[in-house]
Amino acid sequence: MNDKISIRALIGAVAFSASMFAGTITYAQDAIDELPPIEGFPPIESEELPPLSTQELPPPRPPQDLPLPGDELEQGQSGQEWPLPEQQGQPVPPPQPPSGGTAEEIVPEKEKKVVRVSNKVAEFAGLDKITGRITSFDVYINETVQFGALQVTPKVCYSRPDAEEPKTDSFVEVDEITLDRKIRRIFTGWMFAESPGISAVEHPVYDVWLKSCKQKSNVPPPEETKKN
Repeated sequence: MNDKISIRALIGAVAFSASMFAGTITYAQDAIDELPPIEGFPPIESEELPPLSTQELPPPRPPQDLPLPGDELEQGQSGQEWPLPEQQGQPVPPPQPPSGGTAEEIVPEKEKKVVRVSNKVAEFAGLDKITGRITSFDVYINETVQFGALQVTPKVCYSRPDAEEPKTDSFVEVDEITLDRKIRRIFTGWMFAESPGISAVEHPVYDVWLKSCKQKSNVPPPEETKKN
């Protein structure tokens, strides 16, 4: 019973909507018919363009106002001068300074002269490998001092001023006194105090290396020793 009532209500609603839509269309059509007629659009007026000029335009100039091929350079302009075929392979002359200016001559910095100080005394250090004792001793230039079975004779001893990088070296001769009382040369060369391991004297029992160079020593000179 309820389903039949719902279907009848739905059909009634649809019929009402259709009648309302038809009435709306009829009203709109009547409104359109009452509008005044549209008159024709006015004609479009066109302006005549002036005729194109037949005057020839000048050819475009190259960039930077450079002259065309075959034209001479204007005053104030300069072109690059290329060497002639017979001049190729020759050294190029140095560039000239601009007018009114001066060219600065670049002079390489002169190498600093190495200053060496000649000393009268060379200080050595000796190691006795049996006792493990290290002894420092001074030796005057061209004099010989014996350390154990070794005789050490420095020929020169150079150092540098205090203001410069330290570098101390000495030319040394080292002889060995053998068991049969013979003298055998075991080292001749330069010793460097900053690098003692490079040129130290290595002996089965004794090692000797340079410590420094100096002008004075607490040990009296050999001349005074001989006089006393």
